[in-house]
Amino acid sequence: MAFEYINVKKNAAELQRMLGYSKGRRSVPVIVDDGGAVTIGFGGT
Repeated sequence: MAFEYINVKKNAAELQRMLGYSKGRRSVPVIVDDGGAVTIGFGGT
């Protein structure tokens, strides 16, 4: 399975993108699959 690690502490634009996916929640990981489905955290909310 291919993935891309993005360090949002070092990239403000990517932090904003992550917060868009997570509806403002600062929780990791934020996983976006090829179909656009978003999974937040290890519990998968």
